[in-house]
Amino acid sequence: MSEEIKETKEVKEGKKPSKNAAAASKPAEAEKTPETAEAGAEGAVVKVKRKLKRNVASGIVNVQATFNNTIITISDLQGNTLCWSSAGAKGFKGSKRGTSFAAQLAGETVAKKAQEYGMRSVVVYVRGPGSGRESAVRAIAHAGIKITSIRDLTPIPHNGCRPPKKRRV
Repeated sequence: MSEEIKETKEVKEGKKPSKNAAAASKPAEAEKTPETAEAGAEGAVVKVKRKLKRNVASGIVNVQATFNNTIITISDLQGNTLCWSSAGAKGFKGSKRGTSFAAQLAGETVAKKAQEYGMRSVVVYVRGPGSGRESAVRAIAHAGIKITSIRDLTPIPHNGCRPPKKRRV
């Protein structure tokens, strides 16, 4: 009780309350109602906003086809990722991730996700030497998304870094 009286005197005089007085007032702060919490008080209840599905008519598909996996990403025209899938995400393990069948399933999955956003036409950029290149593009086209153009953006060195030594199998 004496600490509460001391705190009120210090507040009236314009001083900061002492540490002991602040510790005594903490239980009173914990008894806030949701109405006071929403008004911006400490310990407020934070409402989580749900992410809205945007309606995007056209977009960009990036197909990264390596020997070990195929990753397909669909984004809007500004480059913001909408959805993605990969052969590994579809449950394939080890060397089966690099197959064209795994890339086909990943392409179907990502095309269905893109159609939820209202995607109707895409530009396809293909990178890498993997076997899932064509099958991923075919799966996207077969799912009902119109492909306006396909570009191969596989990085090719112009006598840059020395390549690794040849494999001896």
